[in-house]
Amino acid sequence: MRVKIHREGTNILIVLLLMLAVINLSAWMFIRPVEIPIVFSSVCGVLYLLVVNFFRSPRRTFRGDRDNVIVSSVDGTVVALEEVFEPEVLRRKVRMVSVFMSVFNVHANWFPVDGQVLLVRHHRGRFLSAYLPKASIENERSTVLIRANNGQEILMRQIAGAVARRIVTYAHPGEQANIEDHMGFIKFGSRVDLYLPLDAKINVKIGDKTTGGVSVIGRLK
Repeated sequence: MRVKIHREGTNILIVLLLMLAVINLSAWMFIRPVEIPIVFSSVCGVLYLLVVNFFRSPRRTFRGDRDNVIVSSVDGTVVALEEVFEPEVLRRKVRMVSVFMSVFNVHANWFPVDGQVLLVRHHRGRFLSAYLPKASIENERSTVLIRANNGQEILMRQIAGAVARRIVTYAHPGEQANIEDHMGFIKFGSRVDLYLPLDAKINVKIGDKTTGGVSVIGRLK
């Protein structure tokens, strides 16, 4: 598994590094005793490493059986697993699997299935905590509808949170979806909901940890 910095974080990391360099240089020049700038620089170093960690962009290879497989779109924790009515696109009862990302997780988003992108739609909304159930229908979000290779439709929804206010979606209608490819990116903590057919076999439970592009969360019939 190869890891690099995601393109969404390049400018942020450069600007942050320059700002911290100026602030720390001033601290070392004008603040005494010397223990204060030492502590300050250490805190800044930890902060910068956390931001670097957030913008990791691993390239992952799925090595299992790809037929009818559903993989997690993100790194995080399963926070919801229930039957719901999806009112905006599918307009039918489906099985929803929600994975919450903390600021310590990789925030790149992968396609959950191999297939073809049918629809991409952005919805304006609120910025409630992404952990809340109503965030799925009230928060700022981006919806991607995919037809899997077996003909079934899968809905993926990127949801902004109280801190994560920028959703980036790379998918476009008509393009091929591949579970090893990045579908998008969400900055600074949020969640992704997957809406699956009712007869899909689910392999995870609430509280399970997932790895985007790798963890099998279910299979389509």
